[in-house]
This record gives sequence, structure tokens and C-alpha cells, in this order.
Amino acid sequence: MSTELQVTVFRFAKEEYALPITKVKSIIKLLPITKMPNAPLFVEGIINLRGEIIPIVDLRPRFNLSIQPATDESRIIIVDINQQMVGIIVDCVDEVIRVPMDDIDLPPAAARLDTTYITGICKYNLRLITLLDIDKVLTQDEVKDLKKVDG
Repeated sequence: MSTELQVTVFRFAKEEYALPITKVKSIIKLLPITKMPNAPLFVEGIINLRGEIIPIVDLRPRFNLSIQPATDESRIIIVDINQQMVGIIVDCVDEVIRVPMDDIDLPPAAARLDTTYITGICKYNLRLITLLDIDKVLTQDEVKDLKKVDG
């Protein structure tokens, strides 16, 4: 078993999140996003990435964060969610790091804290980084809806 986990660190506002590098397929600058009529509310639209149609989502509402306008640092992280390629809009991608497994704690068990899609909390250079389980960020029904969006 590996003694460390390699993750991509990104931000929404000042909050840092991470995804295992194995789930990240690519990181791209923002492309024009085409709105889709009757798309689910969590879907921003679609992009054409090297001939492949990719649905784009903004996770800010899922994390109870307000929608922010894009900046020069905004990126789309293309991830694999249950064998579905999805683009996630983030404020910026900071770095790829290796975190020792001993420095990843379980999420706190607070009474009203929903940790459904949080794998753990990475302690890295005096920072706390929320490690996401990207396969659980969207519900099974939402993933099915995404398959309809990208055809």
C-alpha cells in the first residue's frame, strides 16, 4: 500500500480542496461554455474539448459558496466521475502535492456537517486541505443526467 497520496490542489474562494491525481484527466483554461436548454440546474453547459463534448459543472452551490465571475486564474478540471468525463470550474489550480497517508485525517464528525463527498482532511505545510471523493459529489441521478447532456 502506498504511504502517500498525490493530489491536485485547487481553490474555491480562499478554501483549498484536493482530488487524487488519478481522477484528474486534464486541467485547461476556461473555454467558451455553451448553455444547454433544459439542462439540469447544476450544469453550466458544455464545451468541445478536442472533439469531445464535456458537460461543465460548478460545485460552488454544492459547497454553499456563492457563484463568482471567472478570472484569468479560473480553470476547468476534467475529471472522471463514475466513468463520465466532467469539467469542474474552479477559481484556480494551485499545485500537485504528495501527502503522506499519516497526514490525512477523517473528516470531523460534527452533528450537522455533511461529509458525504469528503474523504479526509490533508494536513500539509500548516494548511488544511479538504480531500474530495469526486465520485460522490454528484448523486447517481445527476450522473445519469450528465450522460443525457453530453449525448
